[in-house]
Amino acid sequence: MAGDGAAQQVSGPHRGGGWSLGSAPTGLAASAGAAAGPEQAHIEPVAVIDDAAAAEVSLDPMRARLLAALAEPGSASTLAAHTGLARQKINYHLRALERHGLIELVEERKRGNCTERVLRATAASYVISPAALASVAPDPGRSPDQLSARWLLALAARLVREVGELITRSRAAGQPVATFAIDSEIRFGSAAERAEFARELSESVKDLAARYHNESAPGGREHRLVVALHPSITRQRQE
Repeated sequence: MAGDGAAQQVSGPHRGGGWSLGSAPTGLAASAGAAAGPEQAHIEPVAVIDDAAAAEVSLDPMRARLLAALAEPGSASTLAAHTGLARQKINYHLRALERHGLIELVEERKRGNCTERVLRATAASYVISPAALASVAPDPGRSPDQLSARWLLALAARLVREVGELITRSRAAGQPVATFAIDSEIRFGSAAERAEFARELSESVKDLAARYHNESAPGGREHRLVVALHPSITRQRQE
């Protein structure tokens, strides 16, 4: 089981063919300060946005475009040249992104009488947690149905919310999160084979859970296990 510190959670102004076994490397994000150079700035592969205001900021098309451009360090001047927008307008959007923890200062450069602020996105990609829409977030406990695609979606939403929260807590504590994942594709010859696979998988998981579940172990900890199966998307949706 691998420790995962390769993602972070953004909560408004503060941030806290074959089988593929998904596990990210252990590590805590380095904090970027004014003295740090662009080559020293650390960028996370993915961040979870759990704040409604931060989610709103990230969904603005222009701000999303600037966020993508800032996967590499840049300033209002370089972004103006890249996008064709006025520097003052870009600065307005950058302040909103920085205020909500989506970008951070990498360094400051003196340009004559002016100081150029070089910024960078805090992550290469972002996922909006259902926690950002807490009042309407799906609840998988409401109507469990193993054969429902919507229940599967509710499980996936809870997964994003809980793992995002675990990452935030682990960063605060300076400890990695113990996670494990498997990602694979299987081609079934028929619906009957798919159903038989699901039945056998369910029985195997039930046997393993019964073998390893220990209600009374001192120092034990509960873990969430989610198993999902859905058709692969093989062609783009027609607009």
